Parts: sequence; C-alpha cells; structure tokens
Amino acid sequence: MLAVIAEPRRQEILRLVWTEERAAGDIHRAIGDVTFGAVSQHLRILTEAGLVAVRKDGRHRYYRARRAALGPLRKWLEQMWADKLGDLAALAEGEEE
Repeated sequence: MLAVIAEPRRQEILRLVWTEERAAGDIHRAIGDVTFGAVSQHLRILTEAGLVAVRKDGRHRYYRARRAALGPLRKWLEQMWADKLGDLAALAEGEEE
C-alpha cells in the first residue's frame, strides 16, 4: 500500500476523490498536465490496491476514495494535504506583501 500511495500523482488523485465521487474525465481535467491514459492507469492501480472504489454507469466510471482502507495512513495523508494548503496560503500572503 505504501508503494501505491508513494507516487505523487496517485496522492493527487486520492485527494481529488477523498470527499466526493468524481468521474475519470473530471479527475483528468483537474490534474491537467498528464494524459487521460496515465490517469486511467493510476486509477486502476489505486482500485486494485483497494484504495479507490469504482462505480460504473454506462460508459462512465466514477471513483471515490475508500478512506477506511487506508487505516492509520488516512490521518497521515489528511495531515500532509493540510500542511500543503498551509504552505500555499503562506506563500500567497508573502507575495501580497
């Protein structure tokens, strides 16, 4: 599991589907600088690891994080994302001055 979430893109995808279900295309657009195929591959790895659930609706696939599957790593990820948001806020405030 650590090897799966060690990849920064997968962490970014997990963050995107952490609180809401999102379509694969929405995830791709939110990331922006990678191909849809790369996003799809990361989603497959996250799904196979049991960290992301997928719901099929016709031709569409919707993904959401299986937060409970992360166990103690859940708190670590949430803290890491909160720290990054704090760093971004401090950077923005510094630029305003």
